[in-house]
Amino acid sequence: MQERLQKVLAEAGIGSRRKCEELITAGRVSVNGQTANVLGTKADPDTDEIAVDGKPIRKSTAKVYLMLNKPKGVITSISDPEGRKVVTDYIRGIDQRIYPVGRLDYDSEGLLLLTNDGEFAQLMTHPSHHVPKTYLATVQGTPHGDVLDKLRAGIKLDDGMTAPAEIEYYDIDPDKKETVLTITIHEGRNRQIRRMFEAVSYPVRKLKRIQYGSLDLSGLPRGKFRHLTSQEVNELKQSAVKSHKIQENRL
Repeated sequence: MQERLQKVLAEAGIGSRRKCEELITAGRVSVNGQTANVLGTKADPDTDEIAVDGKPIRKSTAKVYLMLNKPKGVITSISDPEGRKVVTDYIRGIDQRIYPVGRLDYDSEGLLLLTNDGEFAQLMTHPSHHVPKTYLATVQGTPHGDVLDKLRAGIKLDDGMTAPAEIEYYDIDPDKKETVLTITIHEGRNRQIRRMFEAVSYPVRKLKRIQYGSLDLSGLPRGKFRHLTSQEVNELKQSAVKSHKIQENRL
């Protein structure tokens, strides 16, 4: 059965739907030997020869869902031209081609999902789904309650207003002149939390993602990974769908 090419690529574990669209428009995908660089092109994964950068895609593969406790100083990617460590360097014994879901920047650590399921990755990262993500943010100084109220309500960044966030004090260390806060956001902008605190003049010194939807890092050491259970995967999917319906009802 013919399906949109970006969906076929995503289901083959090439990347998220958005990433696959970028590969198509860049002219890196071919169908039966012909470059397919127009979005909307359809193909049958069972009968057509589909390739990315000249390499045929696997027509079927088992779905894999992993959670990694990412260390600081690691690139959230499957490769790096500068030869730095990437998150997939910490994954062993997985035959399928996997890739990270969303971002966790080089200087941040904590919970990161990886998968070969493009539909799942799209569901987790699409702006309309708002899966909650909770972080421990260590900031310089001690922001007053009115500063936190501004962040809770939403603050203007160079790419627009942020959505409301949940922020609470976690620990205050007057000797180090720093404060640890928990912050839950429902977006996934690049370096969002760091930029939010910079905007109110309290730069982030350390950032760790401790929860993603219903998942947390309990029992998972830094640099280690584990498979998600089918129940955990379903809970994440349900959380994304539920939040999408809530957003639709608000419009």
